[in-house]
Amino acid sequence: GSAGALSSPAAAASKWVRLNVGGTYFVSTRQTLCREPKSFLCRLCCQDGPELGSDKDETGAYLIDRDPTYFGPILNYLRHGKLIINKELAEEGVLEEAEFYNIASLVRLVKERIRDNENRTSQGPVKHVYRVLQCQEEELTQMVSTMSDGWKFEQLISIGSSYNYGNEDQAEFLCVVSRELNNSTNGIVKEPSEKAKILQERGSRM
Repeated sequence: GSAGALSSPAAAASKWVRLNVGGTYFVSTRQTLCREPKSFLCRLCCQDGPELGSDKDETGAYLIDRDPTYFGPILNYLRHGKLIINKELAEEGVLEEAEFYNIASLVRLVKERIRDNENRTSQGPVKHVYRVLQCQEEELTQMVSTMSDGWKFEQLISIGSSYNYGNEDQAEFLCVVSRELNNSTNGIVKEPSEKAKILQERGSRM
């Protein structure tokens, strides 16, 4: 008899897909592999027909003649939509596979990552310019909203209140702002808005 021949229900069998990528096995679901409808992996397991002529090995896994090292990031990207590349993997290798598997959104991501890395190495560390502006409570919102392009609000430090001649005491704040010093500007810092200038002058007179 057919003792021990487990007939798994078709649903379970069709949900999981085994891939043999260059001799390494990966197991995933059809749903994951079909995240990108135009991708090679989707065509492989969702339109498994004679037209693609996909080869399977003796275990029933789809044979893909590609480097398994770079398949991990590809599969993980399809699983959760993030690009995660181990330190020892070259982005170029992942790009190569993303292009082979025809995953357009991933190709874009890897290209961006490569471009960022090139920019980062050519620029050296990003320098920041910090400025501290002093202002009173009611000037705060206006100052933050009129901050010129490229300035980022870092921190607000309350320095208590300054007693004016009236009874109303104004809360005084130090407002720390920063911006990246790009190579393109060669250290020329765009002047802050008029309002910030006045505040700086006031601050420097203290």
